[in-house]
Amino acid sequence: MKTSGFRAVVVTAVVAGLALLLFVVATAGNVYGPLGNADPGPLTTYGFAVVRFVADAAAAGAFGGLVFAAFVAPGRRGGALSADAFAASRFAAGCAACWLAAAVVAVPFSAAVAAGLPVARVLRPEVFLPTLSATEEPKAWLCVAVAAAVATALAWPAMAWRTVVTAAVVAAVGLLPLVAVGHVSVGAGHDVATNAMFWHVPAASAWLGALVALLTRLRRATAVPDLVLRRYHRLSVTCFAVVAASGAVSGLVLARPDGLLSRYGLVLAVETALLIGAGLLLAAWRRRQRGVRLVVAELVLLALGTGGSAALTVLVPPAFPNHPATVQETVLGYGLDVPQTFARLVGEWRPDLLFAPVALIAVTAYLLGVRRLRRRGDHWPPGRMVAWLAGWAIVLIVTSSGLGVYAPGTFSLHMVTHMALNMFAPVLLVFGGPVTLALRALPAGAHGDVPGAREWVTSLLHAPVTRFFAHPAVAAILFAGSFYVLYFSDLFGQAMLYHWAHQLMKAHFLASGYLFAWVAVGADRTPRQLPHLARLGMLFAVMPFHAFFGVILMSKQTVIASTFYHYLALPWAGDLLADQRLGGGIAWASGEIPMVVMVVALLVQWSRDDDRRARRADRSGDGDFDAYNAMLAQLAGRRN
Repeated sequence: MKTSGFRAVVVTAVVAGLALLLFVVATAGNVYGPLGNADPGPLTTYGFAVVRFVADAAAAGAFGGLVFAAFVAPGRRGGALSADAFAASRFAAGCAACWLAAAVVAVPFSAAVAAGLPVARVLRPEVFLPTLSATEEPKAWLCVAVAAAVATALAWPAMAWRTVVTAAVVAAVGLLPLVAVGHVSVGAGHDVATNAMFWHVPAASAWLGALVALLTRLRRATAVPDLVLRRYHRLSVTCFAVVAASGAVSGLVLARPDGLLSRYGLVLAVETALLIGAGLLLAAWRRRQRGVRLVVAELVLLALGTGGSAALTVLVPPAFPNHPATVQETVLGYGLDVPQTFARLVGEWRPDLLFAPVALIAVTAYLLGVRRLRRRGDHWPPGRMVAWLAGWAIVLIVTSSGLGVYAPGTFSLHMVTHMALNMFAPVLLVFGGPVTLALRALPAGAHGDVPGAREWVTSLLHAPVTRFFAHPAVAAILFAGSFYVLYFSDLFGQAMLYHWAHQLMKAHFLASGYLFAWVAVGADRTPRQLPHLARLGMLFAVMPFHAFFGVILMSKQTVIASTFYHYLALPWAGDLLADQRLGGGIAWASGEIPMVVMVVALLVQWSRDDDRRARRADRSGDGDFDAYNAMLAQLAGRRN
């Protein structure tokens, strides 16, 4: 494909997506009245729609291009970028710069739409600053702008694989703020819809951006390596499956069965048809391994899908006017009017679409790794596999069962989930040795100097950021200090009011607990190997902080996050202060159990390590004695 042809394809795709978006906006009618907002005028409405489309397309190019550079284009030994990876990284940097510009422009537009004022009026400082302070979406766009700026600064001069991966992570983070404040975050079922979109948006962006990066590679005269095509197909097929499943879930939550025949449902059906068409083209090109026209058609369909997605943010979801949300549904996404019982805690499941898929993927990947080892005759300890499965079972239970459903309702149940995610599950997970299994099971680069999955894991394991967080002081501070920062400030009460913040809090519990347990007693080697005595001192140093935390909670005279619990106004919750003291007792009593388990495990590891050293010394003892005699004989010969 020549350069002029490539530009024509990109322009055609962009124009097609914009045309669909503007058509939907022009025929949508009054989209502000049903929400009780004032009409900001056609200039603001159409301008914000165009800016949103440009931002979405540029974000996809940035994130997908970085994914292509890091995991699709072949790299080089030592972590240097190949020519293909470098070109994809520079393409992603250009898209990130456009993303930054669009995000900055979107801030006043989103503020104008939220305030129901023309954008020219909002640009006045006396109007802009109060509007920015009172609305959520402009703040989200500011977060997007910061992430886009960082991704641009990292990707443009990038020459190393780790730098590209870091830029990709930053770009992925920049995709999520708008999800957290969008339509999916409002009303009944917003917990399910928001979790689904946390998967949907990065997967769709990776697919579209990687496709454009592949087209830039196809326009060169040299043939595309088979390795690149295979990796791209794996990526695109995975993204297609994720986008289809998550889009169906979020669409059904926002449209509901009775809203599928509305204008919103019609646009949703068109977007679904475009997705299916792109998937069919992907399958056809995978079979033929040739035909640039199929790739071009796939790009046009995905661009149309991007326009449809932007149009859905303009339309009013049928669930808003047809199914008004209660206070509990507004805060949690579901109601908790029925009192908690043991049967409901065990039997009423509401899958957490963020943690449940992660648990499923982690367990599946682990079992596949164990099977690969056993097929080639290698041994893997069954105890490690049991520990890994049990750890993720705890995560699944406390996030998706009735326990996870009722946990936001009372502080005591919340503390049960906190301790399970922060202490019980991580201890079991680090005993599973997932990094060691990955290094043994994953294939190494089989294409000369091209690194593979095993080299990627090794590189990330020894990255400076990993060494920083694996420092004992950092791990201990994150593990023990977060208790005091979270609960003895307003942070916990504010986080519980927003679903995204609640999910981030749970992710922090799990990550900080895993990091501490990995450094202290993990079966995997850490970048900073500590002697057993130092790790034992680390455990004993952290123990009092958990005990003091529980004692402080039990003696506290004010209710933590009282505003949040009064918003819920659960009739069966009882005395909030008494329940909080019960939560303090749970933290004090349950916190000691995993700490004792870690101490015992560390002592066992210490004993086994000493035994191994002794056996090695015994095996080499005779050799050392002979070497000593030879040295004495040599010295005697010199004297003679």
